[in-house]
Amino acid sequence: MKTYITTSTAAILALSVAIPANAEISERTIRIANGIAEDHPVGDGVAAMTECINEATDNAWTINAFWSSALGDDLQSAQSLRSGTLEMVVSSTSPLVAIEPALGVFDLPFLISDEAEADALLDGEFGQYMADMMPEHNLINLAYWENGFRNLSNSLRPVASLEDFTGMRVRVMQNNIFLDTFQTLGANATPMAFGEVFTALETGAIDAQENPYVTIDTSRFYEVQDYVSNTRHAYTPFMVLFSKPIFDRYSEQEQQILLDCAIVGRDVQRDASRSLSDESLQRIMEAGLEVNDISEDAMAQIREAVAGVYDRSADSIGADVIERVMTELAEIRGQ
Repeated sequence: MKTYITTSTAAILALSVAIPANAEISERTIRIANGIAEDHPVGDGVAAMTECINEATDNAWTINAFWSSALGDDLQSAQSLRSGTLEMVVSSTSPLVAIEPALGVFDLPFLISDEAEADALLDGEFGQYMADMMPEHNLINLAYWENGFRNLSNSLRPVASLEDFTGMRVRVMQNNIFLDTFQTLGANATPMAFGEVFTALETGAIDAQENPYVTIDTSRFYEVQDYVSNTRHAYTPFMVLFSKPIFDRYSEQEQQILLDCAIVGRDVQRDASRSLSDESLQRIMEAGLEVNDISEDAMAQIREAVAGVYDRSADSIGADVIERVMTELAEIRGQ
């Protein structure tokens, strides 16, 4: 994990120079909640962000990270931010739909094509547009990090066609868009908190789950699954959220340190995520899982099957939000 941190040195030095000598920096303790294991690439991002903060504050801040839902799941942690009882959480956007329904736009099936497209969308006008929605919920989005493209693992059979989803008990995140997507595909979609997934797979309460390779690897789902299918059905970002009630008590210089260092962490975390994705896939295969691609014709049929999810989600997400993201993606693609 430390391998990637050195890439942030120049940004850290630049930031430390940018902070004026008379900056209003107080001693502070920041707790960062997280639903995943420390060896996930988010750990690289947190480490780089912490190094950046230490440089910028001359070690005046103490950063304490809590992993594997130690402080509650992502939604519970986000609610703690809103009430001002917790400082920060790195959360997938998907459970946050319960707070801001428009974030469901990132859950629409097959919305984003590749990583470069994701970066352009999230770091551009649309990403800022979504971030601007958060303060009314007492949240500040410091940066978008990467959860990644989601793929399906299961204990029943390879998924190579639309028909292979039929009857499969798939754990999905706790929002209606993922429920609609997998029910439309013919699966028995089961919403469940992330911390419960391994045990549910191990006991056979569910057959399948869907996550990026790195999460499948670091969460050791390969111990309780037999197949992985490269569906790439959604790209999910992480939001690095800070409590607005606490943020508002910080000086402008301290607020800028948080924003700048979250960006330093973002760049390290994304690099780590993409470097480790192939390694994680290799470990999954070495663990004995059968990994399969899906033919272009079969994937076209799957995409066509879930196209109606966009229309059915317009009321909850907002038709204007969907129109806006599609317009920006068209511009990114040069269409």
